[in-house]
Amino acid sequence: MVHEQSATGKGASENGGHAQEYLLYTLGPEEYAIDILKVQEIRGYEAPTTIANAPDFLKGVINLRGTIVPIVDLRIKFNVGTADYTPFTVVIILNIGSRVVGIVVDSVSDVTLLRQEQIRPAPDFAATVDTKYINGLCTLDERMLIVVDIERLMLSQEMALVDATRNEQ
Repeated sequence: MVHEQSATGKGASENGGHAQEYLLYTLGPEEYAIDILKVQEIRGYEAPTTIANAPDFLKGVINLRGTIVPIVDLRIKFNVGTADYTPFTVVIILNIGSRVVGIVVDSVSDVTLLRQEQIRPAPDFAATVDTKYINGLCTLDERMLIVVDIERLMLSQEMALVDATRNEQ
């Protein structure tokens, strides 16, 4: 279900603004939005094959139709909520550059259209995700969404998913 929403309640096509689709997901009590074009698929959680000496947040890898996909639990990485694996726990499979990576989140709630003018700059104070990975904040139907630059986050050196010699974008 795709919702087209604006601050005035009118759709983007009515206002002539450019809208982009975002996938909404939750980590603990917070709701996040990522560019739907980075999403390959959404799957139920399955226990990955663990990798020795990997950071705690890197749960392991899965074989996805012949592609070995690292699985990152964002709840552990950002210390948000509990890392309980329930029937509602999902893995969002992302296409990031030339990489395929999975992120574990509490749930996926919706796909929505947001216009760029709806997204406000993130403040520089405490948040679960470093503000350099946040495109901004958006209020949608009384909910505050944190719009994440998922590509920048996944390709960062702190995620340990790419070679240290690769430059951050």
